[in-house]
Amino acid sequence: MVRILANFANEKEKLFPMIETKTQLDELRSTLVDHPLYSSMNSIDSIKRFMEIHVFAVWDFMSLLKRLQLDLTCAATPWTPVGNPVTRKLINEIVLGEESDVDQNNQPMSHFELYLNAMKDIGADTRAIDTFIFHMKNGESWKNSLQKSNAHHAAKKFVKGTMDCVENAPIHVVAGVFTYGREDLIPDMFISLVRELSEKGHPGAQTLVYYLERHIEVDGDEHGPMALQMIEELCTGDPTKKEDAINAAKDSLLSRIQLWDAIAKEL
Repeated sequence: MVRILANFANEKEKLFPMIETKTQLDELRSTLVDHPLYSSMNSIDSIKRFMEIHVFAVWDFMSLLKRLQLDLTCAATPWTPVGNPVTRKLINEIVLGEESDVDQNNQPMSHFELYLNAMKDIGADTRAIDTFIFHMKNGESWKNSLQKSNAHHAAKKFVKGTMDCVENAPIHVVAGVFTYGREDLIPDMFISLVRELSEKGHPGAQTLVYYLERHIEVDGDEHGPMALQMIEELCTGDPTKKEDAINAAKDSLLSRIQLWDAIAKEL
């Protein structure tokens, strides 16, 4: 794992040699990893509330992913080869892992559905996210569905920012947000806390432990390096595009910090 993380850091250095900007990204990521939110989640009830708000960020991550797939692969008929074959392979492999992984019983399941199961097992309230998904499945826009969901105001603000990127940003910017703004931001201390709760006899925490460990394992070992290569392909050596991708990632990290601040205040 140490070697993998070292390689991941080396890839970031090669992709974005702008030291000052990279330092700003690292500082924002450190703010998230060391956020006081995690130390305030010291009970099952606090973890439940965290999940009830955070689940919307799990959902919109999938929307970022599908925008990448739509632009970088052929998702229509008649089929024709689209874009760079290397980038095409990368995004399809990431989609496979995120949308069609397996649960702890080896049953096919997306990471979003796995998170929902973890919420139900631990006793969190899924009504807001269920309502959101229900209205979209019945043909309503995500905006109307979000308004009807009774989601926390911070979750609504976060989703709106993400979906603005999904619907309006150029693809290299979407890739920057996906790669730097949404991956491997959950610290080991939180996983240890949930594992401890599980070991103390709360069976509902076991699914969440599996989700966290599985998500970080896949992101760190496979998807992180893949996503970095994808940005390199999309930016084609253009420093302006690289700067755009980094600036968008900074905005995404700031948005996540605001979400974490709001949840911490709620707890």
